[in-house]
Amino acid sequence: MKLGKVKLLPFFLPGDPAMGEAVRGLAGKRSAVMLANHGPVVAGKDVEAVCNAIKELEDAARLAMITRGMNARGLTDDQVQAVVARFDIAWDV
Repeated sequence: MKLGKVKLLPFFLPGDPAMGEAVRGLAGKRSAVMLANHGPVVAGKDVEAVCNAIKELEDAARLAMITRGMNARGLTDDQVQAVVARFDIAWDV
């Protein structure tokens, strides 16, 4: 949740300059993105922030896999907005 919504970018061939452009196009809007069939890209103000971001992404992915097929109880809109405000994250970008 601290990362905001993690955008899934489409598949690009390895080395395709369009992949870099797609990631750069999100600069300042996302702290993490997933490259389809490749993996995550995270950003932060320093190495510690990047390490925290990848850990947060890994934990969220693990929870998503563990709870797959279960009836999840989501947060209300007000709860989501409280998290967005508290952690100053881009949720609807």
